[in-house]
Amino acid sequence: MVDYASRLFAASRGCSDLQEVPGFFTKSVDLSVAAAKDEREVLKLSADWIEHQYGDLPLVQSAYQTNRQWASIGSLDASKADSEVWIRARLATVRAKGKAAFMLFRTGVYTLQGTLFADEKTPKEMIKFVGKITPESIVDVFGKIVKSPASVEGASQKDVELQVRKIYVVSSSMKVLPLQIADAMLPEPASDDDEDEDSTVVIDEKGERPRVKRKVRLDNRWMDWGTPCNHAIFRIQSRISGLFKDFFHNRNFVEVHTPKIIAGASEGGAEVFRLKYFGRDACLAQSPQLYKQMCICSDLHGVYEIGPVFRAENSNTNRHLTEFVGLDFEMEIKEHYHEVLDTLWDLFCYIFDGLNSQCKDELQAVNSQYPFEPLKYTRDKLVIHFHDAIEMLRAAGIAAEHFEDLSTPQEKALGKLVKQKYGVDFYIVDQYPMAARPFYTMPNPDDPRYSNSYDVFLRGEEITSGAQRVHDPDLLVDRAINSSKPIPLDTIKSYIDSFRCGAPPHGGAGIGLERVTMLFLGLPNIRKSSLFPRDPKRVTP
Repeated sequence: MVDYASRLFAASRGCSDLQEVPGFFTKSVDLSVAAAKDEREVLKLSADWIEHQYGDLPLVQSAYQTNRQWASIGSLDASKADSEVWIRARLATVRAKGKAAFMLFRTGVYTLQGTLFADEKTPKEMIKFVGKITPESIVDVFGKIVKSPASVEGASQKDVELQVRKIYVVSSSMKVLPLQIADAMLPEPASDDDEDEDSTVVIDEKGERPRVKRKVRLDNRWMDWGTPCNHAIFRIQSRISGLFKDFFHNRNFVEVHTPKIIAGASEGGAEVFRLKYFGRDACLAQSPQLYKQMCICSDLHGVYEIGPVFRAENSNTNRHLTEFVGLDFEMEIKEHYHEVLDTLWDLFCYIFDGLNSQCKDELQAVNSQYPFEPLKYTRDKLVIHFHDAIEMLRAAGIAAEHFEDLSTPQEKALGKLVKQKYGVDFYIVDQYPMAARPFYTMPNPDDPRYSNSYDVFLRGEEITSGAQRVHDPDLLVDRAINSSKPIPLDTIKSYIDSFRCGAPPHGGAGIGLERVTMLFLGLPNIRKSSLFPRDPKRVTP
């Protein structure tokens, strides 16, 4: 059986022997042993390859290699017309009737139309086979790229199509899918706060179509990613973290990896996930705050980290997660903490510029499902004192007796006021009240009611908080004991001790990756920018 299968495989490529197949290298010549149960199955599979150039491939078990040159769908355009290519893709849709079949192949954010017509080289049985391939199956396809006679609507590659000559199923999808990708690609309601939206349909130019609810999406996250929009979101998010890393690497900062299992709360309060650690109490880190400060005390001067952050907050909102990715940095300052603000501003401009120049296809894919206005920002740093922000709100009729912090509605209202006055979506609010900040925040020298702290905003929502840190150990002890959220000193002894050997003035910030992604793209819910969202109601998949 081995020799027979090998000869048939070689014959399918116009060769008399397996060793003559161009670029074919293998330690085992049995190509079908993984899939074939008897010689009849080998005969059928091999006959399909030879006579019809279609069929189900045997299980890919690394039994052979060829020198095929694979093309990516995104690289195929009019400049590739008349070239022959191999692609591997998902069969997004297929319509087969009579002597013709029309297919849509998808890889990531890119889609390509394929055509197949029965003729003397393409039997009707091949059309029938293609028509029975279940949507979302993975296929290998060989064909000729031709210029399309008209713009191909519904495909990202609009000026070309693939004339299919060979098609093999690599991995079949199940017949009944938990959701249809075409339905998942429909725009969601602008306000996506409620997981159990009453609306079960979306109305578009094709009329009413089923709406895929968020729970179904998140329960089947691996399928939900299949939409070009979602694929684009995570490519953009990957670029954000890459640009963050590049920015600090180019400034000679040191990348660090701090512990996520710690003895006590890093920011005070009860919003920590507690656990038993070999008979002792421990918790998951709310941030790398204490450790990145200790790094500055060891003369690293500037550090950054990309890692998980855990917050046990029972907040079921469109912008809160119990686990998210933190983009943190800490840096020595020479004289004034606004040195950190300058770094923050340069960082975000670097990220925004990079996304706009490097992710054009991805931004277009997101915009096609969730239309958004491009983020408005300037190189000139816009810093608004907390007191002035409050005055802006009061002047707009949003008043309160005492403002110790900004609520979410107040932040959004301020964002609209800033956009009206300054024409931007990106700004900093500086010098928050001391009562609203963690114990390690440096008090303002001119007015002890305020602190040397700041928040950065996109589209009226906070994406990061930061501050100058207390680097005097005696003041740090006093703040830990007497802050609004007292910290047991025994849980932060090492942290305080690190300042007793001399500590430079320093400051930094902690940025939420998912929130930056959400707000840069104008998405309605942070769960859309989280790979596997974790909130008070969800811990799977």
